[in-house]
Amino acid sequence: MNAQSVCQNQSPTAAILLIGNELLSGRTQDKNLAYMATRLAEHGIRVTETRIIPDIESVIVATLNTLRENNTYVFTTGGIGPTHDDITADCVALAFGVAIDIHDAAKQTLMTYWAGRGIEPNDDRLRMARIPVGATLIDNPVSAAPGFCVGNVYVMAGVPKIMQAMFDAVLPGLDRGAVISSVSVRCNLGEGTLAGPLRELQSDHSNIDIGSYPGKQDGKFAVTLVARGTDGEELAAIEQKLRQLIANAGGDILPLA
Repeated sequence: MNAQSVCQNQSPTAAILLIGNELLSGRTQDKNLAYMATRLAEHGIRVTETRIIPDIESVIVATLNTLRENNTYVFTTGGIGPTHDDITADCVALAFGVAIDIHDAAKQTLMTYWAGRGIEPNDDRLRMARIPVGATLIDNPVSAAPGFCVGNVYVMAGVPKIMQAMFDAVLPGLDRGAVISSVSVRCNLGEGTLAGPLRELQSDHSNIDIGSYPGKQDGKFAVTLVARGTDGEELAAIEQKLRQLIANAGGDILPLA
């Protein structure tokens, strides 16, 4: 079953795959997930899963094949630079069973960019022009080295500024679904007090995702209740029900920070 048949009768879905040993070690803090997830929700594309995986060929290939079969789109970040551990392009080619080679247009773009900055081309830099056969390039207005798309997989750089530019370039061309909206209510009750009523509310509204998120406000304990979905009228009704269940449990509504 392919991704198109999986999502034919429902809103498009996406998986986000963050690739890089530096993410797993904690040396690099990811900033790409929140950006993509927010923009995808605004576009009506539901993120079903996110994975962070190392620069290991077998892991990347297996993960890609799983995610692309179960989602309308897969977005990857990281591993398309000039160094030995930048193996994402090769892994995508393996996952799709196609060859990989220097892409003429990608090479020309890089050569022009380097010439304008006095950068000498070498074999390592030219690795960034190696693209799976049949892929479509994704423009990189920041540093020239392109991303690419094969099938329903979009391969982008890991550097946030570059990734965001690439992502913004491809987003308008993606299928749209119903926009995912949310309502939030904050209160001074504990999750243990709210768990039962929330469970019942979730059971009554299976098409809406309802969650509770503890934190603090003005130095005091607080919980924010959030409902997410595509039906504005249902969300408005749930917001009122959230307020009522807080009142029934003896809690106070707090202002949203």
